[in-house]
Amino acid sequence: MTTDDSGTTGTAPEGFGEIDILWISEGMSCDGDTVSMTASEQPAIEDLVLGLVPGLPKVNLHNKVLSPSLGGEDFLAPFRAAARGELAPFVLVIEGSVPNQNVIEGDGYWTSFGNDPETGQPLTLNWWIDQLAPKAWAVVAAGTCAAYGGIHAMAGNPTGCMGLADYLGWDFRSQGALPVVNVPGCPIQPENFMETLTWVLQHAAGSAPPPPLDHMLRPQWLFGRTVHEGCDRAAYYEQGDFALDYNSPKCQVKVGCWGPVVNCNVPKRGWMSGVGGCPNVGGICIGCTMPGFPDAFMPFMDEPSGGAFSSMLVKPYGALVRRLRGITNMAVNREPRWHHNGPSLTTGYDPTWRPSGARTHGTGRTGTRRTRRRELT
Repeated sequence: MTTDDSGTTGTAPEGFGEIDILWISEGMSCDGDTVSMTASEQPAIEDLVLGLVPGLPKVNLHNKVLSPSLGGEDFLAPFRAAARGELAPFVLVIEGSVPNQNVIEGDGYWTSFGNDPETGQPLTLNWWIDQLAPKAWAVVAAGTCAAYGGIHAMAGNPTGCMGLADYLGWDFRSQGALPVVNVPGCPIQPENFMETLTWVLQHAAGSAPPPPLDHMLRPQWLFGRTVHEGCDRAAYYEQGDFALDYNSPKCQVKVGCWGPVVNCNVPKRGWMSGVGGCPNVGGICIGCTMPGFPDAFMPFMDEPSGGAFSSMLVKPYGALVRRLRGITNMAVNREPRWHHNGPSLTTGYDPTWRPSGARTHGTGRTGTRRTRRRELT
């Protein structure tokens, strides 16, 4: 029996030797998560498809952006087979937010992924999720749009967009007894997604427990800490030293950075090959991995609410610490005085001192120490 912090409880599978990944990016999206995912190196998507990662089942990937198929019915064939219950096991990956089709029922379609063979009418993302999610061994939301709605779900939108867990229900469980696995990011950090997908596949192979998720169904080991905790500018915040423009290497809280309260590992991990990440290259964190994005973080370039108060509190302490550290820095930036080319040693070590001679001037250990001090002076 296995249990994770998200409440997932289930019996570990015996393991599958082969599995399909059905990736649908027909939600409200830009395909940016697929494009970002291709930059992953540890592991690369090619490694999964070519079977180069030990312990994983054989992977058959079906993604319109990466498919060698010319599209049409050839590409849709595995999706249609899965909807009929003729393809198993499979992992369903959704990219893009899920619109509320009910608000326009009968008056059009927010999304389309293939047509109904009988009526010729478009099949919506909602229809595919209804058909595939209950049959999927695991369901993964790729990117913030699929996880929490993202840009398309902001206040005032006409589509009624939402995240996948909002649509399926936060108590949803797949055939593998997993909740929706959310990997937020706008777009996803490449290794974050591939690492999570690899864990899901290892679980499907029977060689790993379920991935541990937090209360928002994010991988704990990736989103358990804040941007600030991994940021190379964080020490400036501690010292009350803040940037007032975007050319400064100092903490950017006062010019709009939300890093202290955003769950994300990008400053620590970088973006591609360990390089990049918003604050690392002079950008501010706008909270794109968070459920409240974008509304809770707008306007993006303004000082965050609470930023003025927290920076005011830390300034006196930071100024004192910065001054004390400066003094210590000056002290340890000097060479020891015994580094010289003179005729005698001045380190305090006297090569003529002997314990036997010290004992003739005193008794016991105390006398020895006193005599040694006299001889050294």
